[in-house]
Amino acid sequence: MRRRLVVFGLDAAAPELVFKKFLDYLPNFRRVIEKSVHGRLRSCDPPITVPAWMVMMTGREPGELGLYGFRHRSGYSYTEYELPSSRSIRRPRVWDVLGAEGLRSFVMGVPPSYPPYRVNGWLISCFLTPDDSVQFTHPLPLKYEVKRLVGRYVFDVPFRREDRDWVLDRIHEMTDIHEKVALEMLVRKPWDFFMYMEIGLDRVQHAFWKYMDRDHRRYEEHPRFSRAILEYYVRLDRILGEIIRRAGDADILIVSDHGAKRMDGAFAINDWLVEQGYLKLRRDVEPGTRISKADVDWGETIAWGWGGYYSRIFLNVEGREEMGIVSREEYEDVLREISRKILGIRGPDGEVWRNVVYRPVEIYREVNGNPPDLMVYFDDLYWRAAGTMGYETPYLEENDTGPDDAVHDYDGIFIWYNRGRGVERDASIYDVFPTILRFYGLEPPEEIRGEAVEEVFRNRG
Repeated sequence: MRRRLVVFGLDAAAPELVFKKFLDYLPNFRRVIEKSVHGRLRSCDPPITVPAWMVMMTGREPGELGLYGFRHRSGYSYTEYELPSSRSIRRPRVWDVLGAEGLRSFVMGVPPSYPPYRVNGWLISCFLTPDDSVQFTHPLPLKYEVKRLVGRYVFDVPFRREDRDWVLDRIHEMTDIHEKVALEMLVRKPWDFFMYMEIGLDRVQHAFWKYMDRDHRRYEEHPRFSRAILEYYVRLDRILGEIIRRAGDADILIVSDHGAKRMDGAFAINDWLVEQGYLKLRRDVEPGTRISKADVDWGETIAWGWGGYYSRIFLNVEGREEMGIVSREEYEDVLREISRKILGIRGPDGEVWRNVVYRPVEIYREVNGNPPDLMVYFDDLYWRAAGTMGYETPYLEENDTGPDDAVHDYDGIFIWYNRGRGVERDASIYDVFPTILRFYGLEPPEEIRGEAVEEVFRNRG
């Protein structure tokens, strides 16, 4: 029997919203959940779009992939960085494995997939694509097929803007395009595996969470924006219904790379490192200064940090960095000291924070690329890290790089619709890759971290 699977990827879909708060407004999700294996999907560490989608689609840890976020340090430079690309991935993705077995895939929007690469089937690249003037498909003729269908193809929306009406309009316009292409290709192409990842959900949650969540520190009622997130989930529900209709007897997997929740504030990690004496400046800087623009005395600096939904901290190691001063003998002691101090950081009103500090070499079986020396989550991820500096206090009420109301959460969603019974079963992001391979009758590699979700195969309609 020919097996077919559609993966509907929803960046940052939150289990609290899908399974609880919004479920009564989502009839297709409710229908699917009642006949599926479903539950929370624990993301990787860090729970970030890049690397999480590739962790899911390869079964490999971020350390194995050498992906630690949206930016990568260039060698051991103090200020230069690179963006990840499809060329960063050196492990087989699930569609690579399927293609080697002669199975055809249609892959749309799964990062990082720019520049587009050869698959046994068709590929449309992700939100990291500059614009639709470049080559963004494999094979090339698919680009012109897409443009005949929708005209201009949009990959992403700059969501950190004060004009929220503009942001919301652009997110829906982008989703119009993605929806039209995905639904048309579902019936136009002879696929065995089909994956459509929608980035719009992540964008609408970051831009409008404070208008929805009454527990948000900056909650604000608004006649349009307070409905924006719910209405977007309702829209995704309609898309899901159409996917089910067009996919015929295929199984449907609805999955997210991580969750989302309110952002309480941003913690200026470099200002804190200055306060603690680890980062030395030759002169004061204006508020909002990036470290690349600050006059840092690297010959006297022990550590510096990057911002984001988590913080990456780098030590200035002798023989590794150009002006490194931390000796190899001191390295472990310095890491322990900084870690201990970070774990003791409290909130702006002295409240206890649930901070987490990881060392990549301790949480990953293999560490490639240029990892940070420490990975830091502030207050259970409710506070993001600000990489800019020069503030009166390290506690910032708003994001330092533009409006952003939400942060990432550890758990996404996993819903495998196979028309069986409704079975609750939490899973790990590492379990998705082996479960998909098992669905196609293929054995996953022994060395990967996850394992197939057996309930999927015991619970078939």
